[in-house]
Amino acid sequence: MNLHLAQINIGKIVGPMESPEMADFANNLNYINGLAESSPGFVWRLKDESNNATSIKIFDDDFLIVNMSVWKSIDDLFNFAYKSEHLEFFKRRQEWFHKMTEAYMTMWYVDEHHVPDPQEGKERLMYLRKHGETPHAFTFRKRFTPEEYLNSPAPTLEK
Repeated sequence: MNLHLAQINIGKIVGPMESPEMADFANNLNYINGLAESSPGFVWRLKDESNNATSIKIFDDDFLIVNMSVWKSIDDLFNFAYKSEHLEFFKRRQEWFHKMTEAYMTMWYVDEHHVPDPQEGKERLMYLRKHGETPHAFTFRKRFTPEEYLNSPAPTLEK
């Protein structure tokens, strides 16, 4: 079985996407999404008819936005996030997002033919918050390999 790496991250924006506070973020969203799509190892990203995911809600909060994507490997995602121009925008996150007090990002392995949906991402994030990092939900701080995932017992994911 070939596995890819799925990720979800959420953020609580400081104002509506149309607000002056969010203008620089909103104006660069298509650029950053295009950068991701052209990066080595990129497979898929969550998007709606506007070509981004800012209108997709997985929590009952209009200011909580979601980003989900699938990559061929954890190294491919890491290189995009921290070794590409994306890093310059990531460093500015405090301009556009409130500081999160709970885990806001997680990764997990999926079959190479599986496209995760937002509910699956939410379940993995909730699992991480409740159980900490395991092969079923983890971050860059404590990476797990596909082999560790395949050899671990399946968890009960909570809704």
